[in-house]
Amino acid sequence: MSKGFTSTYRIALLASLVLAMFAGLEVRLVWLHVIDRDELLRSVDEARRQLIVDNARRGDIRDCQGALLATSRSVIVLGVDPQSAGPEDRAKWAQLASLIGVPLSEIERAFTTKTRPASAAAEAKAPAGGDVAIKLSLPAADGADGVAAAAAPERGDETELDEPDKDGNRPIRWAKLSEQVPESVYAQVAKLGIRGVYGSRVYRRDYPHNEMAAHVIGYVDREERPVTGIEHYADFYLRGENGWLESEKDGKSHELAQFRTREAPPSDGYSVSLTIDATIQRMAEDELAAIAEKYDPEKATIIVSDPQTGFILALANYPSFDLNAYNKLSRADQRRMRNTAVADEYEPGSVFKIVAASAALNEGLVTPRTEFDCTLEKIEYKGIVRGLPRENVGDNFDHPLSVSEIISHSSNKGAAQLAMLLGDERFYEYARAFGFGQRTGFPVGGEIPGNLKPPSKWDSLTITRMPMGQSVTATALQMQQAMGVIASGGLLLKPQIINGIDDSHGVFVYKFLKNPVRRVISDATARTVAKMLTGVVSKGGTAPLAAIPGFECAGKTGTAQKLLPVELPNGQTAIRYSASHHVASFIGFFPASRPQIEIAVIIDDADARCPGGVAYGATVAAPVFKHLGERIIPYRDIRPTIDGDAVPAFALGGGGR
Repeated sequence: MSKGFTSTYRIALLASLVLAMFAGLEVRLVWLHVIDRDELLRSVDEARRQLIVDNARRGDIRDCQGALLATSRSVIVLGVDPQSAGPEDRAKWAQLASLIGVPLSEIERAFTTKTRPASAAAEAKAPAGGDVAIKLSLPAADGADGVAAAAAPERGDETELDEPDKDGNRPIRWAKLSEQVPESVYAQVAKLGIRGVYGSRVYRRDYPHNEMAAHVIGYVDREERPVTGIEHYADFYLRGENGWLESEKDGKSHELAQFRTREAPPSDGYSVSLTIDATIQRMAEDELAAIAEKYDPEKATIIVSDPQTGFILALANYPSFDLNAYNKLSRADQRRMRNTAVADEYEPGSVFKIVAASAALNEGLVTPRTEFDCTLEKIEYKGIVRGLPRENVGDNFDHPLSVSEIISHSSNKGAAQLAMLLGDERFYEYARAFGFGQRTGFPVGGEIPGNLKPPSKWDSLTITRMPMGQSVTATALQMQQAMGVIASGGLLLKPQIINGIDDSHGVFVYKFLKNPVRRVISDATARTVAKMLTGVVSKGGTAPLAAIPGFECAGKTGTAQKLLPVELPNGQTAIRYSASHHVASFIGFFPASRPQIEIAVIIDDADARCPGGVAYGATVAAPVFKHLGERIIPYRDIRPTIDGDAVPAFALGGGGR
């Protein structure tokens, strides 16, 4: 009888192999389900689990009247999954391209490019934090809609489940079509019913007034990171807290909504209300535009404030920039972003004379009628004969000047003698008390402290030069704050730009109030100096062009020579005062006996287009004060005063204009 086709040895060998395979499988199962069970479950959970971020809306920035200065608008980041797209929708591609404003060739490439090299895919990054949002699937042709599984990746990114094929290519699961599709356009795209096209709702920052108050508001970048201005300073209140939900996904990265485990809604950011008044800000920027056209200065600043509170109503710089196009500035034009009102310093010139006059009056050393010989060339001080500064061009005082006349005529020699009465230390302490040499605490713009040297670092001429605004530097905002001491009744007030905070529902959270830093001079002294400053804008003063008909105005001019490098005959370079480059300024307030508006106008290097090649504060800055003041008066309904009493409206004959 035959033994058959297989020997006993072969059968035994085959049986052994089968038993070994089952034994190996059993060992593997025991390893996975018993020994390595926790690691296996964790891997499976990580593969299926997903965390979906729901972006919070950034809070608004508004002016003191509630007008929007910065807001966040929802848009759709639109993309396509080329793996889901089919040729049956090709006829709709042209409509899609037209709706979202993308060339048809780009649409065709996104739909038909289905893979990319694995090496290139590895370099692609997940979307930036500002673009992470719940992915919204477009309705299918039958109108079905729903929330998709995960945040949409950027163009060309693919999920971890997409392994390379035999040629080393990976399937593309997301190709970006457009970054900013309006909600209304998105609804039209949805009606097309194109398979594989879906979007993510994100928020984009928008600045409705473009350049308005750009240096105050600041901006956020494409990732919603605050960069400058209030956007940066108040980011804690503005940014809000993102929401999220935890769920599971299938092999195609689609959410399995039935497996959602936890969910937290987003908390939108708070809104910040500024002290800026958009109407006055626009007026100030109009004046700067006129200055730029007429004089073509290197830069210029206008600040408008309420002298009774320190609240900034307008802060404008020239040149400026468009907040919606900050990233389009060339490297050379990026200087436009600099907030020159607080980040640049200059020698203030004659406006600084208010320090010596106020201090001498406050100490009881002089009265407004005390006279000084302003024809002197030299004077002895602390046992040393010191040269007095020259007077301004055209000034030749042949008689003693009273303190009031020293201010109204802007006498350099008179200011020096007032400071000498005080002495080095006392004059320096008053300058510090007026806020010089220290930051105001303004929250935006990279503020600098300016330069006020202590007496230990003075030379023999400093006591004669600093009272006229040389040997000291300040920012435009410091000068505004210093003049505010006179207008506020002797108090140094902290300049403030934030008015209040509201939550996302518009409910009041916090209100900023007047913040006195210290008393510098008495109220009586402040009133006396204010009365003296009205002489500056009178016919006999240095700035009659600042006078507003029907209103009692007070202020001070400044014409400061710029310190610039010059080449000496020996070939070396030295810093010298220029005879053809000046900073012209006028800082004042009105009504003088009941101040409601303070305006600072600082214009840097407007000389080239001025008669005689010199830009004087009296002829360049003072008229701007007048014109801007005349526009603000009817808007704020400001009444002129006579002996401290408001004039009735019917007596003004047309609003005092």
